[in-house]
Amino acid sequence: MALRIYGNRLLKTLPGDKTRPTTGRVREAIFNICQGAIAGTRWLDLCAGNGSMGAEALCRGAGAVVGIEQSGQACQVIRHNWQMVAQGDQRHQVIRGDVRTKLAGLVGQQFDYIYFDPPYGSGLYGPVLGAIARYQLLHPNGTLIVEHSPDQWQATDLPGLMLFRQKAYGHTHLAFYTL
Repeated sequence: MALRIYGNRLLKTLPGDKTRPTTGRVREAIFNICQGAIAGTRWLDLCAGNGSMGAEALCRGAGAVVGIEQSGQACQVIRHNWQMVAQGDQRHQVIRGDVRTKLAGLVGQQFDYIYFDPPYGSGLYGPVLGAIARYQLLHPNGTLIVEHSPDQWQATDLPGLMLFRQKAYGHTHLAFYTL
């Protein structure tokens, strides 16, 4: 499957349905909402898939992007995609493993944007969102964006995270959180 991002750049994807890349429509909507606020930021891409969200952030000037992905094949694709789009002194890192355990390794870091797009029926929402709040990974002025299906998870205020916006794009829903 061909996947294009900002600037008409082509990204690699994994064959089959191992990952579910965020659709172009949803990616565009997210970056329109964040318009003009990405340059120089720190972006965390959780359950990164093929890394399209992190690649978009790099293309739009993020200073650093970190991704966590469980699949080794997907991590190779993400590294390739991010190396293709990163410019100058932009830093990027891909961490392979279970997002529930790998978040603890980020303690002491804060991110301006966190994008969380797990497999919809995975049961990861509660544990991961709780860990983000507990480890204080979101910058005080930052935004956490959670992609979900309303059939699998319902967005609400959570301990340490306040829901401030919701958007729906067909079956894909987005919940925006701040501290």
